[in-house]
Amino acid sequence: MTTAADARERRAQLVRARGRALVEAAPGEAGSTPVRDVIRASWRRSLRTVDDDLSSAPLSDEAATEEAWRSSPLQRAVGVLEEELRAVADDGDLVVAVTDPGARILWTCGGRVMRERAERVNFVAGGRWDEASVGTNALDLALRTAGPATVWSAEHYAPAVQGWVCWAAPVLDPHGVPLGVLDLSTTWERSHPLGLTTARAMAALLSHEVAAAARSGAGAPRPAGALRLSLLGAGRAELDGRPLHLTRRQLEVLAVLALSPDGLVADALHDAVYGDAPVSRSTLKAEVSHLRSLLGGAIGSRPYRLLLRCTSDVDVVRRRLRAGDPVGAADAWGGEVLAGAGGTDSPFLRRVDAELSAGLRDAVLATRDRRVALTYAATSGADPHVVRRVLGSPEAR
Repeated sequence: MTTAADARERRAQLVRARGRALVEAAPGEAGSTPVRDVIRASWRRSLRTVDDDLSSAPLSDEAATEEAWRSSPLQRAVGVLEEELRAVADDGDLVVAVTDPGARILWTCGGRVMRERAERVNFVAGGRWDEASVGTNALDLALRTAGPATVWSAEHYAPAVQGWVCWAAPVLDPHGVPLGVLDLSTTWERSHPLGLTTARAMAALLSHEVAAAARSGAGAPRPAGALRLSLLGAGRAELDGRPLHLTRRQLEVLAVLALSPDGLVADALHDAVYGDAPVSRSTLKAEVSHLRSLLGGAIGSRPYRLLLRCTSDVDVVRRRLRAGDPVGAADAWGGEVLAGAGGTDSPFLRRVDAELSAGLRDAVLATRDRRVALTYAATSGADPHVVRRVLGSPEAR
């Protein structure tokens, strides 16, 4: 069994070997270092194309990446297996990536720690992880060899990812042609002997789903028909009657898009969701990419906007207040925005919450109807002062 001390010594040897390769502009003779031949050959190619101080992968055009994902048979396959892929990422604190045939990442998910690391080096949708762009890595190696590949710690050419271990395996179409790779990545200290086996198994499952779709004649998924958001109190989303399992941040992004029918450019969407919080643009892009996958591609870009029919309880309350229907508005108001998800930090949604709360408060005070006051009192976030004033008023009905 490899001990932690053995792993640290192996890493140190690899760092020294790579350093000699840079100084000598050649990786040395076979057997003179602990470097595998396939890594040695990749280093030799990387020396010619990659700067030694590369800190992150270059990014492809966002719209082109989105279109590639929408048109790829991998999108449907990932949609079918997304729950399993996310479970693998969460359980092992991994980042999971799916690429196109050129090692451009099309989709990712990840545990919190690895996701943050991934964003720092553009291991996100649109990141170009071909060897010519970033040097030796498992994604390119699996495509280049048409087989599973592991790149461990300082075997990576770019120092920015030498703290990683990556396992990758090709995803094949029914004719055996690689459509891309499935990659699992974590820190080298968390390297596990089942990492490559897991990557191969998940890639095989994706290949199976691609083949099944081809047999059934199913193409890339079309935008789904109906999105329903319950934002007041509960914090839920349903697509064609099926619950969507979203984090609070993902629900906030979806809510902002749903309540901005004309769409928002990337900077405006970032400000609406995160405000002044130190959250990167890459994080927002990753959230939008995940939501786009869940919605069958039904999020447009430039500006970001929903491309499917959407209804929400916010719209219902607004309509009923405009129509002078305080009873209906109170019935539809379930409480503060996303109270059931722990509240919201989104400046945009906080403004929506303040707007609805003030509008409903004024309507309850104006109507002097005990039924309205009692309905309002039954919801989370109701103003007890307003309720007491209505119920105690001699004019109350």
